[in-house]
Amino acid sequence: MRSHIFSTTLMAGAACLFVQSVGISNAMAETSSWMQNDKPATKTRPQTKRKPAAKKPQAKQKPAAKKQRKQPSRRSAAAPSGTKKAGNSAAYIAFDQGKFLTALKLAQEDAKNGDAAAHTLIGRIYGEGLGVSRDTATAAKWYTRGAELGDVNAMFALGVIAAEGRGVKKDKGAAAEMFEQAARLGHAEANYNLGLLFLNGTGKPENHYRAAQHIKYAAEQGVAAAQYDLSALYQKGVGVDPDAYEASRWIRLAAEQGMAAAQYDYAVMLLRGRGLKQDMHKALGFMRNAADKGIPGAQNRLAHMYAEGVAVKKDEFEMAKWRMIAKSGGLADDAMDKKVAGLPNKKRLEAERAAVDWQERRQVNPLTP
Repeated sequence: MRSHIFSTTLMAGAACLFVQSVGISNAMAETSSWMQNDKPATKTRPQTKRKPAAKKPQAKQKPAAKKQRKQPSRRSAAAPSGTKKAGNSAAYIAFDQGKFLTALKLAQEDAKNGDAAAHTLIGRIYGEGLGVSRDTATAAKWYTRGAELGDVNAMFALGVIAAEGRGVKKDKGAAAEMFEQAARLGHAEANYNLGLLFLNGTGKPENHYRAAQHIKYAAEQGVAAAQYDLSALYQKGVGVDPDAYEASRWIRLAAEQGMAAAQYDYAVMLLRGRGLKQDMHKALGFMRNAADKGIPGAQNRLAHMYAEGVAVKKDEFEMAKWRMIAKSGGLADDAMDKKVAGLPNKKRLEAERAAVDWQERRQVNPLTP
């Protein structure tokens, strides 16, 4: 299993930290103790689920509910009131068109008028060096002001750079505060990260129930890594009751989003019929996708499927090709290596060339696992 990594991504002007875990066991090992100045646990539960319940009895509130559905997509938390939605200003339009200097100029004008989202956009431009020299310290200043003005994405971005010490002095307490604030405002990835912290007791008191609640919230918002980890929680009964059906349902959602590790694990579940009916055709499709994205386990499993004729016709060439690719990825399988070595020289050399071609294509146009 791969370990999770940090990457800061702005989608349509929304700053999102993705802690991409691919399995609870290894994900926890790399979650450092960012947060030491912990706040009362009762304050971090996502608040967005309570609001609809309070508004339902009031008929006059229905129009507002409809407007909320039109706000940012599942991958982005809704911006606080008074903050422009990403993509609605000329600055964001210019940014999306790759006109970064124009976007910077327009955002600076918006920032003068107190536009919180404009501060966040400027922070990203400087933080990533888009059209200007990269300046993480300047980016941190703009993120800080955006957070002060109430932009949830600025809060989260500031939490990331505070946790990593990029452009500012590393301050785990400040990072904790920003993540907490973003989570309270419904930021999906912030809730996911808090869930990981509660799960491992790193920077937060260990609380599996709270961990499952935060991870589930993020999963419901469409965060693939959270869906994948929620599946693991249901498999192991950590923070939730064991439920094979829920485990398969959530990992399927992550797999359908293209998460390679989830595609591999879900394919194995389909082959074994764990929590759902066996489906060889679907298993083959997900296994191929995961193999194409560079998962050695999926590549080797695909070699076995071709060797044994599972969901496909037996094919020694494909078996040898995928085994060679998996071996180059560091996966040992002596039994399969013997099968490949026993092939006629011509077929083995053809498979070797095909494996090299696959690797070269992936280096030119790498696929994200």
